[in-house]
Amino acid sequence: MSPVLALGLLAAAGVLATRLPRLPLRRPRSLDLLCAAGAPLVLLGVVLGPGIELLDAAVLRALAPVTALALGWLGALLGARFERRYVTRIPRRLWLLSGLEALAVLLVVGLAAGLLARARPTLGAAWTPRLFSVAALGSVAVASGPGAVALAARALGVRRSVAREFALGATLETAWAVLAVTLALTISPLRGPASGATHGWFPWLALTLGSATLVGMLFVSLTRLRRDPEHVGMALLGAMLFGAGIGYAADLSPLVVCGLAAALIVNASPLRRRVQALLAAGEHPISAPLLIITGAVLALPTIWALAAAPILWALRSAAKWAVVRYARDPLHLGALPPDLGLATTAQGGLAIALGASFLLADGPTSGTGSPLLTTIVVGVVLAQLAAPPLMRLALRPAALTARARGPELTAESPAD
Repeated sequence: MSPVLALGLLAAAGVLATRLPRLPLRRPRSLDLLCAAGAPLVLLGVVLGPGIELLDAAVLRALAPVTALALGWLGALLGARFERRYVTRIPRRLWLLSGLEALAVLLVVGLAAGLLARARPTLGAAWTPRLFSVAALGSVAVASGPGAVALAARALGVRRSVAREFALGATLETAWAVLAVTLALTISPLRGPASGATHGWFPWLALTLGSATLVGMLFVSLTRLRRDPEHVGMALLGAMLFGAGIGYAADLSPLVVCGLAAALIVNASPLRRRVQALLAAGEHPISAPLLIITGAVLALPTIWALAAAPILWALRSAAKWAVVRYARDPLHLGALPPDLGLATTAQGGLAIALGASFLLADGPTSGTGSPLLTTIVVGVVLAQLAAPPLMRLALRPAALTARARGPELTAESPAD
């Protein structure tokens, strides 16, 4: 199939994704969360890719720049949340708690994935290279989608203030996830000495920071003289194209480059509210092609690529619950509910984007089937389905300790 025609179909799907009306039928809350995460678009990609092979490997490789732009946009949407005034108001204890939770999930899921790959040779052969795949699974498991968590809270009728706190927790966890993904990408096969890469892991990080700074300052310079809405929108689109292009051409991560650039923009430009609104408005049409491409590259060489997903999901949920339950008292956060770690299990499309960011790290094999991404997508589906009942469990009132039964006084018993 012609890449130009495929690009046109993906663009049309992105527009239709924002125009289709919502079905008035009552559906389970978990199904609403699944649809919001882009499950129908992923299924469409499965049909167009492995199903009828309309999106074959050659077309997917040609569409790699589209994937880079979508990843850059979603990364910028996350980075735009980190205003300095917003970040400095977050207590350090919450940062520490979220960091401990992220570290626990990374270690537990990564170790479990490594043990599964060793115990099942067919799974180990599918997750190659093994260290890179294990790091990818652990890094993506750390993420919790702020939008998905907020949507689950609204579906349960949670107060707006409580929903904002949940979204804050998910934002912090996703920030740690992006850091973990960045470190995981530094051990990509492209960084190896036999890959022919022109830069190692330290220059890779330096180039990422330098590119993000360049993109952010470019936007600030373009909007310094003209601040009309149309010019700001074009400048933002140009900056995202530039950042994604640098990330794709220089073997960097477009998601990380554009995310850091957006964080710089919202802290250096007076147009931060306009930038945040434009990024939010473009989320659905930009992410639709990415989700379709993600579905098109899914592969299932062994059933263990599916069976591993619920195991890793259960361990992720248990690690999140245990850290919050047993670390809140030492951190003097006893006011938090003991089961609060279960409230931020929803991952949404952002976790799929983090998983898809590893597609661009495959180099020449980009566009071929990815069993690793299959495991990630199934894990996100499970997280979305379980999010409402787990959040309801986290919000239940703590059981009160039963009052000790006092001695019974009778007419014959002596008074104290």
